Amino acid sequence: MTGVAGDDVAGHDVAGDDVAGDDVAGDMVGIRAGSVGEWFTQNIAGAQGPFSFDRLAGGHSNLTYRVTDARGGCYVLRRPPTGAVLATAHDMAREHRIISAVGTTAVPVAPALGCCTDLAVNDAPFYVMGYVEGVVLDGAEKVDEHFAHGEQRRNIGRSVIEVMAALHAVDPDACGLGDLGRRDAYLERQLKRWRTQWENSKTRELPAMEQVADALQAHIPPQVGSGIVHGDYRLGNMMMGADSRIAAVLDWELCTLGDVMADVGFIMNNWAAPGEPQITTRGLAMPPTEAGGFCTRLEFLARYQELTGRDVSNVDYYRAFQYWRLAAIIEGVLARYLKGVMGAGQAETETEVFRHQIDGLANAGLDLIRAWG
Repeated sequence: MTGVAGDDVAGHDVAGDDVAGDDVAGDMVGIRAGSVGEWFTQNIAGAQGPFSFDRLAGGHSNLTYRVTDARGGCYVLRRPPTGAVLATAHDMAREHRIISAVGTTAVPVAPALGCCTDLAVNDAPFYVMGYVEGVVLDGAEKVDEHFAHGEQRRNIGRSVIEVMAALHAVDPDACGLGDLGRRDAYLERQLKRWRTQWENSKTRELPAMEQVADALQAHIPPQVGSGIVHGDYRLGNMMMGADSRIAAVLDWELCTLGDVMADVGFIMNNWAAPGEPQITTRGLAMPPTEAGGFCTRLEFLARYQELTGRDVSNVDYYRAFQYWRLAAIIEGVLARYLKGVMGAGQAETETEVFRHQIDGLANAGLDLIRAWG
């Protein structure tokens, strides 16, 4: 999910370097190369065929590809998984609309270049965005590799807070997203949505999920205002530039309107201190902040409150909610892997990791619930 929009550039050190397959000029899983290439030539300014396609590893929801044209120009294509999915989480036209709108604000995003809803082209809708140069910090080792100095890491933290505050300050009406969804009763709607998702996709019984859901339902805090909620705001969904600032916020598929404190709770769960027990990430990369040198959670919250004027004293409710919600999301991913709709050869290697992570997330939410007394 990287690149410089429409520029003639070869791949640099970008998120797309984690490639799941070789460069191909022919069809591959999720790509009908001939018709997609023809669509590119007709709809993406400056794109020249023939085109090659790389499947980019790392995403577990929508499928993402790097597209390279005959001149070396790079683009990013996003499409749903190849199978039945939760429609609202894989709406390509909606996601394209969101990044197009957010791109008019102070929030950095990859440029939206085009969207195709004609199923005859690629069997599913897809959209194309610019290739933004940078690196995705999806683990502590990436931080050590690319940002070794403490001042760089402090700058990253400042950028993460400032961009989130800027997003939460955006007037949805002003950028054309006023009708993206309901703004009130965000938590009530989310609890209903993800409880239904859990019931429809669960691969086994997990009592902790029911206990957390019941407690969250019983203690819903009042919603103060509304704004644009990214839904998955974390370092792993950001392209970080060489200047230690966010070059683009990625993965807007879960974006909606509502209680922006949900984003705060989510990133707090990912803002781990060095040496902190990571029961939710067994078998996966440690959170990027595990590398050290970043601001603490308390410092993060204080700065966010200073920039936005929001009361963050009930952040633990949102943290518990986000642990539970993420467990439901990943269970859906696990179910799709078991059905083989996320591509060949991955279910066997990742399903056990997913189960450990889901269990850890549910139990982490339960620990926070119990701490309320």
